[in-house]
Amino acid sequence: MKDITLSFQDRRPVLAPGELEEKLKASASLLAEVVAGEEQYQDSLGWLHVDDYAGPARVDFLLEQAARVRADADAFVVIGIGGSNQASRAAVKALRPKDGPAILWAGNTISACEMARTLEELDGYKSIYTDCIAKNFETLEPGIAFRMLRHYLEKRYGEADAARRIFATGTPDSTLHQLCRDHGYTFLEFPGPIGGRCSIGSDVGLFPMAVAGIDIKAITQGMRDMRDRLFAEPAEENIALKYACLRNLMLRHGYKLEMMAFFEPRLDYFAKWWIQAFAESEGKDGTGLYPVVSSNSEDLHSIGQFIQQGSPILFETFIEVRARDASVIMPAETKKDYFQYLDGKDFWDINDTARKATMEAHSEGGIPCLNLSVPALDAHTLGQMYYFFLFACYLSCKLTGVNPFNQPGVEAYKGYMFKNLGKPGAN
Repeated sequence: MKDITLSFQDRRPVLAPGELEEKLKASASLLAEVVAGEEQYQDSLGWLHVDDYAGPARVDFLLEQAARVRADADAFVVIGIGGSNQASRAAVKALRPKDGPAILWAGNTISACEMARTLEELDGYKSIYTDCIAKNFETLEPGIAFRMLRHYLEKRYGEADAARRIFATGTPDSTLHQLCRDHGYTFLEFPGPIGGRCSIGSDVGLFPMAVAGIDIKAITQGMRDMRDRLFAEPAEENIALKYACLRNLMLRHGYKLEMMAFFEPRLDYFAKWWIQAFAESEGKDGTGLYPVVSSNSEDLHSIGQFIQQGSPILFETFIEVRARDASVIMPAETKKDYFQYLDGKDFWDINDTARKATMEAHSEGGIPCLNLSVPALDAHTLGQMYYFFLFACYLSCKLTGVNPFNQPGVEAYKGYMFKNLGKPGAN
């Protein structure tokens, strides 16, 4: 397996000599608890062992279902919000499949303008399918989007033909499951022991990826390989524990924000998934690091000034992609445009030079910098990255002392909203 590696530059320095090593040693018991599977979190650990919900037989089943859609659809609408769509959207953005239906996203906003635009866009496609992903089918955004899309499909194709085009992914015996039974929609499973932000290795994340044409066998194998690595590595070498300990030490030394920095726009939606995973898991009990993103080199021309010389409230985690997977050579130019020094240079090398220079400048400026180096942006590596960050987030929450899997704050606004909308029983 081509390894993902983690390094740390601390020129200020923030950490005392041996501080990280002591933290790793002291946290060995926490790693052992996670590997063993904690009884108190058993109802949320369905993602920990990849084959529980993404074994070969289940993956083959999802590929069969996806093949049916791909054979007929030229547009596929994924309805979901938060963990229900973040992972698949990240994969589609990062891997950019070149064939198959267009993938549209709905149910992640209540904007009337966005819904109107989506419906208008669908008019331009001949054959449309959809998948509504909702664990308990009580969340407003996917609920109302699903109603609109059902009505659209029924009006366009008739009820019988619309029904074969509709998939729904939810908890067995939920109201969404009953809706599928009543009207003949294809039901897929949102496993009970998996929360939304951990749902990559299940029907939730894998089915939309498969419809898009992503190699979900490679995704799940990457997750499986990272799991095997993290379960085997001792505490002093464990890459996920090292990342979690560094984050915890930064928090204890007064840093408030972690910035994920990358030089591939293909990672934009992966970064949004990362933000949700850590913000929703850690932001409790008045603690936690606030996760933010710098999509470079664009953001260097805006927030780059703050990063270099602003308040010392953040540290950075850079994502380095080692594989050269594209090449665009700067042509020689006889017209004097003052960029002759770049003649014959590859865009890939220019971009990587900018990445190295940014990390050097920020580190020299006193910002602690982590560098997560990944071998490539492919399905197998992406699977490794998903599992690595989920496992590290679990450890990070344990170090901080918060429940990794609940999200009570997410529910706070809903009571007011449902009451004002007149939902029965809301108060």
